Amino acid sequence: MRLGFLTQLTEQECKLAARIGYDCIEALGNWKVEELKKKDFVKTEAEKVKTMLQQSGISISAIAIYFGGPTDRKGRVERYALYMKMCRALGVDVITTMSGGAPDKSLEENLDEFEAVFSKVAARGEESGVKVAFENWPGLGSTFPPISSCNFGFTPQVWEQMFNRVDSEWIGLEFDPSHLVWQWADWALALKKFITKVHHVHAKDTEVFADRLAAGGTFSSGWWRYRLPGYGVVDWHKLTSLLKEGGYSGGVCVEHEDPVFSGERREEGLEKAHAYLRPLV
Repeated sequence: MRLGFLTQLTEQECKLAARIGYDCIEALGNWKVEELKKKDFVKTEAEKVKTMLQQSGISISAIAIYFGGPTDRKGRVERYALYMKMCRALGVDVITTMSGGAPDKSLEENLDEFEAVFSKVAARGEESGVKVAFENWPGLGSTFPPISSCNFGFTPQVWEQMFNRVDSEWIGLEFDPSHLVWQWADWALALKKFITKVHHVHAKDTEVFADRLAAGGTFSSGWWRYRLPGYGVVDWHKLTSLLKEGGYSGGVCVEHEDPVFSGERREEGLEKAHAYLRPLV
């Protein structure tokens, strides 16, 4: 497994990753479709990025493309195909992304849309040798109680339906235990069940305030928050052991959303996460 963190693809971030001792970064893909379609853009850009990576001595575990881009089916498929072309040029074999979804539509309707788009994306993935991994971020609204999601693929029950609809080894998960914690889902049980579908991992923890939860219940705010690994309730010794036992050898990347180590303390947080995870990864 390779240890990294999610960040922008810049020289400064690559140097930071190398200085701390990370192996890789999960790079946010900010290229526009119009750029990727230009003649020789992918080749020229890939050579520039590879030079930057060689100078810092790190690699890219995955290219992340989350929300944004075309909303029509044809445009979405084309975007993934273009990013797969960039992945091939960079020697990257995973795209991390979101299932997406329309909050005003039923689960069945969202699954229909998912199948229509990602059955074609899976075929492109097989051709290019690039896997697609969906992060299980709930994407819920800020109202309480949250009643809709812009990213429907966030529960193990729905993952099963997604993968039944698009049964392909090129379509899988970016497994993030932190999101399962505050849903009261057993992340270890989910990981064991879907280990063969895990193509990338987010290292992020969740801290639970039992007194606030007891006072306000699950639909109240402030009873949980995201933390760096080791500062929450996830057992990272168990998680990394399950990954190894299941044959996983991909990227384990810190998604730094810890409010304690944010802002001017961001680098300190990345250093602490590295020190905690390195013996395990």
